[in-house]
Amino acid sequence: MNTEHHWVTTPITEDLLRGALDVEHTAYGLLPHRLPARARRQIPDELLAVAEATPSGVRLVFRTRATAVELDTLPTKRAYRNLPTPADGVYDLLVDGRLTTQATVAGGRLRTTDMITGSVELREGPSGTARFTDLPARDKHVEIWLPHTEVTELIALRTDAPVEPVPDSGRRVWLHHGSSISHGSNAAGPTTIWPALAAARGGVELVNLGFSGSALLDPFTARAMRDTPADLISVKIGINVVNADVMRLRAFVPAVHGFLDTIREGHPDTPLLVASAILCPVHEDTPGPLVPDFDGGTVRFKATGDPAERAAGRLTLNIIREELSRIVERRAADDPGLHYLDGRDLYGETDHAELPLPDEVHPDAAGHRRIAENFARLVFGSGGAFALPVP
Repeated sequence: MNTEHHWVTTPITEDLLRGALDVEHTAYGLLPHRLPARARRQIPDELLAVAEATPSGVRLVFRTRATAVELDTLPTKRAYRNLPTPADGVYDLLVDGRLTTQATVAGGRLRTTDMITGSVELREGPSGTARFTDLPARDKHVEIWLPHTEVTELIALRTDAPVEPVPDSGRRVWLHHGSSISHGSNAAGPTTIWPALAAARGGVELVNLGFSGSALLDPFTARAMRDTPADLISVKIGINVVNADVMRLRAFVPAVHGFLDTIREGHPDTPLLVASAILCPVHEDTPGPLVPDFDGGTVRFKATGDPAERAAGRLTLNIIREELSRIVERRAADDPGLHYLDGRDLYGETDHAELPLPDEVHPDAAGHRRIAENFARLVFGSGGAFALPVP
């Protein structure tokens, strides 16, 4: 700990957190969750269990005159066997809405997954400290966005001036659910995942339920969205349903209806956007499952299904887009707040030619910015599903 400062320790409580639906008190501190306890008890696999506990979009928010901030955390980092260990997760600190400085926390636990066998090894490690210094010496609004790549247990918050919780800003709350792309795969930092960038452009408060590999129309996720206060809601459907090869067309259509029905139970009139997948050439007309390919020392993905089986109900992105468009068109006759967006309007052929998907599935940092720019223009902009009403 830096002894040059007169430190004030502030308990980390729920009123300092944004973007989490629940918190768990652990032996070390506070663990933010993006699904409530009831939903977590129904999670069927480790993939979603880890994804929902990884705090994509979760941030600490407070007011202070502090020029130095220290945040003690215990990270759980993710690695994959036979691949290099990823870089430490990034903490973004914003002052009055502007990214001012970043930090990382070394050490922590290391969770290593074998993508071929699915086996997992967990190695224990020490907690660490994210340090931010030379902040402006004035009263300010501070946000610390937690890493979108690491499970993060919050242990202690220290500042060299007192901290106050921030009251409700009055901004609209945007509740979004999607896949690993919404979670932030390959983004440069937690405020540069595309939903965070789009939320900043749209002037809204983000609750991000982007779950890597797990946008699978799970009923418990729909119930969590039903019960979460929100002014705007979006669901991005397609890529995980195809690459996990979890259902056929006969099951997919009623699953979408059921997911939307459940959300509407709690949000009957809230603007609700259904978005299909961005362009992903490996899955446009080829079913899953998707498997990793380690040739060349970096992971890339390839689809292994047989396109000939589309006639028997195997799903591809083009089939899903057609069905989603049809579902929304039919439902919108009785639900004027329901909207559809083709994901290729966010990232399509032209975008792919300029900014190809490095691993065949996920955009890079520039791709996240492109998706966010297009989403903000099409959805938050004039005439969009989330546009502010004209006075």
